[in-house]
Amino acid sequence: MTLKVENLCTYFFTRAGVAKAVDGVSFEVGRGEILGLVGESGSGKSITGFSVLGLVDPPGRIAGGRILFHGEDLVGRSQGEMRTLRGKKIAMIFQDPMMTLNPVLSIETQMVETVRAHDRVSRAEARARAVEALGLVGIPSPDERLAAYPHQFSGGMRQRVAIAMALLHRPELIIADEPTTALDVTIQSQILAVIQGLSRDFGMSLIWISHDLGVVAGLAHRIAVMYAGRIVETGETDTVLDSPVHPYTIGLMRSVPANLERGEPLTPIPGMAPPPLGRPAGCPFRLRCFAATAACETEPEEEATADGHRWRCFHPQIARAA
Repeated sequence: MTLKVENLCTYFFTRAGVAKAVDGVSFEVGRGEILGLVGESGSGKSITGFSVLGLVDPPGRIAGGRILFHGEDLVGRSQGEMRTLRGKKIAMIFQDPMMTLNPVLSIETQMVETVRAHDRVSRAEARARAVEALGLVGIPSPDERLAAYPHQFSGGMRQRVAIAMALLHRPELIIADEPTTALDVTIQSQILAVIQGLSRDFGMSLIWISHDLGVVAGLAHRIAVMYAGRIVETGETDTVLDSPVHPYTIGLMRSVPANLERGEPLTPIPGMAPPPLGRPAGCPFRLRCFAATAACETEPEEEATADGHRWRCFHPQIARAA
């Protein structure tokens, strides 16, 4: 198992109170596996990814749980120890490639420095690895494009460069935080094909963070649905999408136009997700749920089937009927 997260709690300790951004999250990612982490904005997806990499800034901190990378707990590691892992063993692809790329440095300078930050190699060897990585993600004439600056690339090409930088050390785990959200559908499909091929060819594990079920459906082996800092349903992609159990998962699917007949109106989830400082007791989704009863005022326990399909809901039979 490449990564195993157990009961992860990441809280932000503010003057107004404790914001539980991630509250008891558990999941696993095997070698070469792609896990789709889906949910609305504010559900805790990105903070989960930042927690794995040790990138949560004060006043936030990991308040509990374990993050096991090849069996070794990353919680409590110093920043120096985490820097040896970031980029080398675990890499991240951000939604906006300009968060990765420095606008005043050439692509060559940035990629060569990224290689030499972890490996003692010559500049020529580092440059050769940069050319190879750009070629893997489909950048034409990679040797020539190294001399370019980020503003000389289109949005899709900049994202490919960011992916190439994440691949320089052949990391065992990549966390991709909605990297195709701002791209058009054609470029998005090209990048998804690149990601799938690289994961398959190099055995890299991937956590794909997204709010788009359509993207995750064609990419991930397994799906974990997050709401209000918790995973409310998880399982094999086909199982979760074909037989969803949690009302929130059903609500997300009803909001996808592709699931409807032509002319049929969308059925959005009513209301708004509760803020981290004002989450209700019991099931956090109960105030928006079509299946909620008085029982939902208490915290539901996790249930599971033999095939690994797990959920937190008192009324799966109502959800199945829906």
